[in-house]
Amino acid sequence: MSFTVLIPARLASTRLPDKPLADLCGVPMVVRVAQRAQLSGAVRVVVAGDHARIVDACKAHGIEALLTRTDHLSGSDRLAEACTLLGLADDAIVVNVQGDEPLIDPSLIDAVATTLANEPEASMSTAVHAIDSTEDFLNPNVVKAVLDARGYALYFSRAPIPWWRDGFAAQGMGALPSPAPLRHIGIYGYRAGFVRQFPRLPAAPVEAIEALEQLRAMWHGHRIAVHVSAHAPGPGVDTPDDLVRVRARIAGMLSEDPLSE
Repeated sequence: MSFTVLIPARLASTRLPDKPLADLCGVPMVVRVAQRAQLSGAVRVVVAGDHARIVDACKAHGIEALLTRTDHLSGSDRLAEACTLLGLADDAIVVNVQGDEPLIDPSLIDAVATTLANEPEASMSTAVHAIDSTEDFLNPNVVKAVLDARGYALYFSRAPIPWWRDGFAAQGMGALPSPAPLRHIGIYGYRAGFVRQFPRLPAAPVEAIEALEQLRAMWHGHRIAVHVSAHAPGPGVDTPDDLVRVRARIAGMLSEDPLSE
């Protein structure tokens, strides 16, 4: 099995201006992400940026990058253009790694690609891990997933699902159901042909309600195979405070292993 990692990167960010170029111990964040992705089994890692500054920063660090249009409404739209620019075959597997995940585990990337390759009925793959706190379970910013017997997604929601009717009635919200509910991890595998098709699919009503783009695929009958990870992913970067925390983590990693630079 071979696969390509695509990393969409948009310069504008309301909470963290110029986020892809944020400095992480001397290296732009999007480059850190690509370097982590290069430790996976991907045959190619490509950043799809919307500004020449992103492309130039990547190329300065030996990372392949494409300049894509500035008017894309979502990362999926940018991915579709990148697949076309790269001339990827319809059956080629692509893993979408977010450009603000500089601590992503390379083995998670491999697992998402392998999950899709092993499930020919699926158009997409993604990952989840067990939730271990009621705070996360009730948090609408934490997306939950419910799977079927074969490991395909039944639904994604910001609501606390599955709802433990009898348990919560008896014990209150201090307990969690067993087996543990699952938190969605924002990484996706696709076949390139589906990536190109996805932006043309009409948006689903439930997608607009939940503000979850993956529900569009499910609403149109596409299946999503899910890898259950034993570990939570490393922290991403959405805010200036996140940037400070992640910068400290990377500094610590570099001090323990200077050769990892």
